This record gives sequence, structure tokens and C-alpha cells, in this order.
Amino acid sequence: MAYKILAINPGSTSTKISVAHDIEPLFVEDVKHLRSDLEHFHTIFDQYEYRKQHILQELERRNISLDFDAVVGRGGLAKAVESGVYRVTPEMIEDQRTAPHQHPCDLGCKLAYEIAEMIPGCQSFIADPGVVDEMAPEAHVTGLPEVPRICIWHALNQKAVARRYARENNTSYDKLNLIIAHLGGGISFAAHQQGRAIDANNALSGDGPFSPERTGTLPMLEIVRLCYNSGLSEEQMIKKICSQGGLLAHLGTNDFREIRKRIDAGDDHAQLIISAMIWNVAKAIAAEGAVLCGKIDAVILTGGMCYSEYLVGELKKRISYLAPVVVYPGQDEMLALTENALAALEGKQEIKIY
Repeated sequence: MAYKILAINPGSTSTKISVAHDIEPLFVEDVKHLRSDLEHFHTIFDQYEYRKQHILQELERRNISLDFDAVVGRGGLAKAVESGVYRVTPEMIEDQRTAPHQHPCDLGCKLAYEIAEMIPGCQSFIADPGVVDEMAPEAHVTGLPEVPRICIWHALNQKAVARRYARENNTSYDKLNLIIAHLGGGISFAAHQQGRAIDANNALSGDGPFSPERTGTLPMLEIVRLCYNSGLSEEQMIKKICSQGGLLAHLGTNDFREIRKRIDAGDDHAQLIISAMIWNVAKAIAAEGAVLCGKIDAVILTGGMCYSEYLVGELKKRISYLAPVVVYPGQDEMLALTENALAALEGKQEIKIY
């Protein structure tokens, strides 16, 4: 008998949900939220009841009964954990509520837990949150002892495409050395050595190449001067780095398709900025080759920007010398969440304690 699984993935302006029997989806829906509605909430966690009601209304609209075997949510950014599936606990929810890095994904565990609590025998999980930390000790060290390096990255999608590549090549993830770059609104990259991401960047707050809306790494002295001389508050500076930088700051849009139209129409400045982003992404990927001592089975490109043949083609010119380049456009976090929950229900994957 198939397991019935609800997956929940809260994003900045929507909450994706899916219902599956085992891994066969009954539906996947991106439940949109009006920015005008979300602006009324002071904190991310204040949005909880609003998003929960939207989820329940969508299930009711589709005549989906509340008889799930498991509800799995996207994990939040509270604290570093090992890769895997975790049972949701009240402690986890409280840690997410008070986490220093606030993101809508922090609501995933609470939404999963509270909906599961409505159903007798239903279990609630998270899987591979963005703060999965398997980094080597050296990767944490920076030039300031009081500012250690942390990783916030697309762990769920990167782990999923790594396992997919392994299946397609009749091997296992823990036998491969891979460099994986997720190219979306944020850009994350990691060196995966035999099933562990031994180096990864902090894609949320200024580490690595600039992305459609994030600044990436910046010259530190100039940032210090900007903090003191710009008149911006701490909150405004954080927004400038995390959500108002990158392509958006240079070109006024984070829509890669719109920028490509400008380039095709002869916009030299747009061409320069895109070329610079590709240049920096390629440098970051090549640097992970040193982490793996040049022993690389494949470079995998994933994320929404990989639908662009132009971007992928330009990147390949700079990185194909490292190893074969494999492209998995987009991301399927809903399938990844469902697969992890199913493996836990079937006893094929350990359910870890938070």
C-alpha cells in the first residue's frame, strides 16, 4: 500500500505544496501570497497561521482528505546539522523562530508539525535544510577568529541532483567526487567528496559570486566605509547585501530572461554584467577543484538559470577542462522532500534526532 505524503516548501511570496502516493505526485501547487498581505506581518513566524490556512484551503479545494502518513517541510536556517531526515520537534520549531538568519523556509517545520498533529499516526519531518554542514575543519577558518565561515546553501537540491547523477551512472553518491553549482536567485556551490559536501559557500549573506539579487563577496574595507558613511541602518545594509544586490542592483531587474532581451537588443552594459557574473561563477567552481585535489568525476549545474543555453554555454567554455559538465535545469525540491520522507517511512533512511 502506498504512503500518502504532503510536502511543504515556504518561499518568499508563495508556499509550494505537493501530495504524493509514494513518489507519484497527485498534484504540485504553488500557492501564491500577495505581498500586500505579507507586509502586515512583522516577522516570518507571524505568517504561520496565514500560510497554514492557505494550505488547508488548497487541500480542501482539491478534495484531498487529511489522512497523510507523513508531512515533510523544507528545513530552516536555525543551526548547522548533518545531512539527512529529521523528525520535527518543539525544540526545532523554537530554534527556527529565534534563528538569526530569518527566511520563509523557517516555517517549514512548524507547518509540517502542526498539520501532522491534526492526523492520528501522522509523522512530521524535514530533510537536508540549507544549513547542512559537512565541511572540513579548514573550510570554517577565516582571517578573523570571531567570524568563522558558515555554509547556507541549496543542500536539498544539490544532494538530490548528486543522487540522480549517481543513479544515471550506475554508481552511488558516496563513491563520487562532484562539484555542484546551484544557479538561481541565490548561487551556491559545493565540493562533494564521496557523499559529503566538504566545502560550501554562504549563499545568503555575501560569500561567493554575485547572483540575480545578492551581492556575493565584496571588498571588506569598502563595505566598512559604506556601513559608516551611507546613513543606512543595519537592517537596510543587510537587505542591500542579501536581496537588493547583484543583477538587480546593476540592471534594475533580477529577471534573467529580461536581461537576455536587452543583450539581444544591443545593451552593452547588460552584456558586461552578465559576463562578469559568469566569470565569477566559473572562478568559484574552479576553486572547488582545488578542494578536491583535481579528482573530479563531474561538474553539475542546476537551478533556474540553467534553462539559459547562453549561460550554460558560456560557463562550459570556462569550466569544461575540469571534468564532464552535466546540466539539470531548475530544481525539484518537492520531489526531493517526498523522496526523503518516503525513505524514512520505509525504513531505508535513518530518522535523525534534532
